[in-house]
Amino acid sequence: MCEVFGISSKNRFTINDYLKKFYERSNKHPHGWGLACLDGTEALIEKEPMQASKSYYLKERLSSDISVKHAMAHIRYATIGNVEYINCHPYTKKDRNGRRWTLVHNGTIFDYAPLDKYVGIQTGSTDSERILLYLVDQIDQAERQAERRLDAKERFQILDSIFVAMSAGNKLNMIIYDGECMYVHTNYKKSLHFLEKEEGTMFATAPLTREGWIPLPMNTLLAYQDGRRIYTGTNHGNEYIDSEENMKFLYQIFSNL
Repeated sequence: MCEVFGISSKNRFTINDYLKKFYERSNKHPHGWGLACLDGTEALIEKEPMQASKSYYLKERLSSDISVKHAMAHIRYATIGNVEYINCHPYTKKDRNGRRWTLVHNGTIFDYAPLDKYVGIQTGSTDSERILLYLVDQIDQAERQAERRLDAKERFQILDSIFVAMSAGNKLNMIIYDGECMYVHTNYKKSLHFLEKEEGTMFATAPLTREGWIPLPMNTLLAYQDGRRIYTGTNHGNEYIDSEENMKFLYQIFSNL
């Protein structure tokens, strides 16, 4: 599976040491790496369709301080979508009101019909990109109906209802940032952890240091603003559990990449 990393902080925080530990784990996730440094509607996204630990560019990038309030990173183990640049995370897209949404995903969508129409629209071929397109469309639709911009609580309520529905039978370890809030979700045991520090809150698939990382609450969408949790969503109970059928599905897809 892929791995994800994120940080939400009120003040700028140098994250090089955490990123180095994160990207060291790419030996088991060799199909791409990505990094997004986020600031409101701006997103500096860098990625390559290669193993992070073998990237000369990334090595040079990490040799200079990366100081951010919000960021996310990804190392890819391809399940759906070929090994190429357009299938590397993070993904980003602006909504109709100029709000920028950025997403990293560790998981697989096995069955969720609302995503199907994006197969012919997306740039790449991953289910993760389709999720982002769908989320932005749902926000756009709600804002058209309301004839105004939605506030943070209203946006969270929309995402919460989506995750309740989309999590059924699907694996959704995800970090999303909309320029104001960072949303995190897992429905797979011990596959997303968080660390609260004075500087802010960090998230990672596996603990990166010997600090006090703990598993993220399961089956519940959470929203953070400037490193502090502000909203807790519905406990939907849709825990993802590996099944023989799903593993066969992934094997068949992977063998064709």
